[in-house]
Formats: sequence, C-alpha cells, structure tokens
Amino acid sequence: MAAVVLGVICLITLANVVVRYFTNYSFAATEEISVALMVVLALLGSATAVARRRHIAITILIDRLPRPLKRFAEVIAETATLVMFLLLVWLGGELAWDVYRFEETSPSMGWPQWIYNIWLPILAALIAARAAFMIIRSLRS
Repeated sequence: MAAVVLGVICLITLANVVVRYFTNYSFAATEEISVALMVVLALLGSATAVARRRHIAITILIDRLPRPLKRFAEVIAETATLVMFLLLVWLGGELAWDVYRFEETSPSMGWPQWIYNIWLPILAALIAARAAFMIIRSLRS
C-alpha cells in the first residue's frame, strides 16, 4: 500500500513539474493532495515499524537486563505505543468529525476537508491493532 501511495505522489509531482515546465503554470491543488498522501505514507510506515518492532528505541539499558525484565520492558513500550495510537484514533476522529460537521473545505480544490482527515483515525486504529497484537504476542512468549 505504501508503494502505491508513494507512486501516486510521484506521478502527481511529475505531472505538476511537466505542466509547469511547458506552461509556466502550476497545479496548485496537487500540493494539497501530495501533503495528504504524505501523511498517509507516514502512517503506513508507522504500521510497518510497529509490526516489525522497528520503531525508534534507546536500548542501552534494556539490552543489559535479564530476559524476563527485557520482555517486561518490551510490553511496557508496546503498551505506550498502543496508548499513543489510541489517542490518535480518538483525537483524529474528533478532528475529522468537526471538519465534517462544520463542512470545512480544502483551500485549493474546495473538497470536503474530512476526506483528508479521515485517514488519521483509520490508520491509527490499524497501528493500534498491530500494537495490541504485539502485546499479546509478547505476553504469550
């Protein structure tokens, strides 16, 4: 999915460069779509990092702990990840609901703003589910 999103961003940017080169005009709206897709791309990357345990971690102390304490520290870190992304689900959902309720539109294209904002709680929920799965996996092993 991330590769598809990145490909779309590249195509939009290429189209904008070609049009600007030949006409001296820019598709101003393409930046709006590209920025929204970059947020989606970052969240997809976060989902992969959580599933593979590749998130940023300072392990100098954890590496020196005995195995049972190391597992406990992993569960604590995964729980913190779960809590953070559940907060993003909640707050992102409120944001998407507010822009939908107040009928806000995007600056360039005039599209409903919730189309861009809805991806934050959806993808954060995916990441939270992956974090919960990782906690269960850690507790079972």
